[in-house]
Amino acid sequence: MKYLDEYRDPDLARRLLGEIAAVARRPLVIMEICGGHTHAIIRSGIDRLLPEQIELVHGPGCPVCVTPVELVDKAVALAGRPEVIFTSFGDMLRVPGSRESLAMVRSRGGDVRPLYSPLGAVELAVRHPDRQVVFFAVGFETTAPGNALAVRQAARLGLGNFSLLVSHVLVPPAITALLASPANRVQAFIAPGHVCTVTGLEEYEAIAADYRVPIVPAGFEPVDILAAILLLVRQAEAGRAEVENEYSRSVRREGNPAARRTVAEVFQVSDRTWRGLGQIPASGLTLRPEFAAFDAEQKFDLSPIQAEESPLCISGAILRGEKKPPQCPAFGRQCTPAHPLGATMVSNEGACSAYFSAQRHRF
Repeated sequence: MKYLDEYRDPDLARRLLGEIAAVARRPLVIMEICGGHTHAIIRSGIDRLLPEQIELVHGPGCPVCVTPVELVDKAVALAGRPEVIFTSFGDMLRVPGSRESLAMVRSRGGDVRPLYSPLGAVELAVRHPDRQVVFFAVGFETTAPGNALAVRQAARLGLGNFSLLVSHVLVPPAITALLASPANRVQAFIAPGHVCTVTGLEEYEAIAADYRVPIVPAGFEPVDILAAILLLVRQAEAGRAEVENEYSRSVRREGNPAARRTVAEVFQVSDRTWRGLGQIPASGLTLRPEFAAFDAEQKFDLSPIQAEESPLCISGAILRGEKKPPQCPAFGRQCTPAHPLGATMVSNEGACSAYFSAQRHRF
């Protein structure tokens, strides 16, 4: 199959591992900023096959994982209202808030519906004019165009019963915040391929130049990831800090101009709180004032909620690349996919889930 089988070729993977071992001379800490990359790395054992001087750490690459507990609590509060049909991508349903998850609200009779697309929520609003339909707009730049289209469609139809609970975050400001931290030890990044397909590469080029870090957007198969690591190692060994595009079959420097225009029409950049990272300036999206009628937080006058995470969960340190899941005392014991303490375990893209699925919880 074109663009799939060749990126899973074991002979090519072995050759790339050999080239990495031949080139790597000095220690290098590489962070991937995508849950899809994390799962591919752990599932294929790439982190265990690399030379010992190359360390892979897992960043805030899962939008479900970085959604604050407070916002999950707001979603739970909305979902419990009898007049509301609450909709979301399925991976948000089991994410724990401070007391409940959306799945728990659903189990006790709340009208919570998983959807594949926010446009499905618009259709629900058309079919149920007597109900308020809310879509949980979670995601990086990848899902923002679809949510923008949904708002634009709802505005065109004059729907007064559709709104978004927005939790959009932007990857480049998070990378900058990590690099600016005194605790940072990341020296290179595998950039998220799907995000770069939408946004392009210009923001990453500025980061590479300002912070002197190599950055390589990559695809999601083992050969993709190994090829990206080889490019990063070569840059580090040569003292270069550039953006090189491993995922050229999908990513263009300019990104997707039509998608970017749609997002800019509906959303504006704002400060945003990230679970595990705190508030990062200009790192999120909110609806523009002309679309405020579709903002669930304003429509339902949701008051601020103070929420605390489990004291046993170290997901913040994992999202910052400071620790790995097996270093958490609760990992695989008190915290499992069946009984998650934090979003990095419950999310399909979370690092803890990746390690657990690969049975690295065996003690």
